[in-house]
Amino acid sequence: MKQEYEKYCKVILDSIGDGVFTVDDNWKITSFNRAAETITKVPRAEAIGRRCSEVLRASICESDCALRRTMETGNPIVCKPIYIIDSHGDRIPISISTALLKDETGNVIGGVETFRDLSLVEELRKELRGRHAFEDIISRNKQMMRIFDIMPEIAASESTVLLEGESGTGKELFARALHNLSPRSNGPLITVNCGALPDTLLESELFGYKAGAFTDAKKDKPGRFALAEGGTIFLDEIGDISLAFQVKLLRVLEEKIYEPLGSTRSVKADLRVIAASNKNIFDMVQKGLFREDLYYRINIVRILIPPLRDRREDIPLLLDYFIGRFNRLRGKNIINVSPRSLELLMKHNYPGNVRELENIIEHAFILCPRGMIEPRHLPEYLLPRDRGPDISSSASLSFKEVEANFIKTVLERNDWNRAAAARELGIHKTTLYRKIKSLNIDIPREKKPGKE
Repeated sequence: MKQEYEKYCKVILDSIGDGVFTVDDNWKITSFNRAAETITKVPRAEAIGRRCSEVLRASICESDCALRRTMETGNPIVCKPIYIIDSHGDRIPISISTALLKDETGNVIGGVETFRDLSLVEELRKELRGRHAFEDIISRNKQMMRIFDIMPEIAASESTVLLEGESGTGKELFARALHNLSPRSNGPLITVNCGALPDTLLESELFGYKAGAFTDAKKDKPGRFALAEGGTIFLDEIGDISLAFQVKLLRVLEEKIYEPLGSTRSVKADLRVIAASNKNIFDMVQKGLFREDLYYRINIVRILIPPLRDRREDIPLLLDYFIGRFNRLRGKNIINVSPRSLELLMKHNYPGNVRELENIIEHAFILCPRGMIEPRHLPEYLLPRDRGPDISSSASLSFKEVEANFIKTVLERNDWNRAAAARELGIHKTTLYRKIKSLNIDIPREKKPGKE
């Protein structure tokens, strides 16, 4: 009877799609189902009798073994994301759940662990990121996607481009993308921060100088315009240059010639100009702070980059990107942010935009050794003052609640038009309907037409 029971148990375990194995109190594997063989690429005969850490070689085996914690505390662990190394040396993302293994009398005789292969999820995540990426710029926002659509045409032209957007929105990334897609991509991309230099230094920096042009000018020095020959020059923070210097810059843009300091000969400039500003240049023209003729010279094509607070749907994509990048740079294994951390990050207004989000994740990587980024790993200014610095408690919102809040925000932004919200979310309309129903999202009565 016992043999027949064990046979049925083996058949049942082998029919399960998740990997399952059990260990005794010495951490040696006592059973290993077919899915576990498939995921780890370790045959059952080789796995049984070996320590589980030797077979799975998981990212948490040495420092934070989930099964050990369950056997020491009696508390199960559910769906913890980690990585294992299979027998071919490949890194496999999985989620694990653990529980105690007891005999008929209730005595603990070992532990059981189930694990699910998340490789397909990772591939889908990469594919999703690819669909919403342009060069190194990541977004699923409608306004950003419209910019992505016209970027190749803008890049192919020789026209001057004005990039406007708040500090930290990624204007230099857009300039680099335009250069990389342009016919001048084989030439250099030279960046100048116009706001960091006074007029005298900016003039010599851009135009260069001849020996003897001023004290200590002992030999000729080419300027940034000369260095950008055949390529692109990116004039960042162009709104900070003085009215006097704007006259000199206007001549370069109109006639494509300039004179190095101390020279009597004009030099022809073969380059493309991309300008950027964190200020509204048209408003500056209205106030007399920027020359109108120069404005219309640089404003042939204007790209307005929206701030991160106006494209919150990009935050999860950017988090995934930054976590992956810092994992590679720091040699860490941070899986993701916790639901409560995601809620805090989704609520923040980001005056520093994408650059601020990147800094937040870099800060978290310093404090978080592994696993999930919790609220205690985030900068203090993100934490609610009335709840103290450590709010990673059981009262944290679930992923389901965070998802519901996010979808409701997108619906509100689209005036509760479910078709428009589905397009912004990148999902089918019927999928959105199902989510609204399953997440119990309340739709205002006056926004419940039969069809849209």
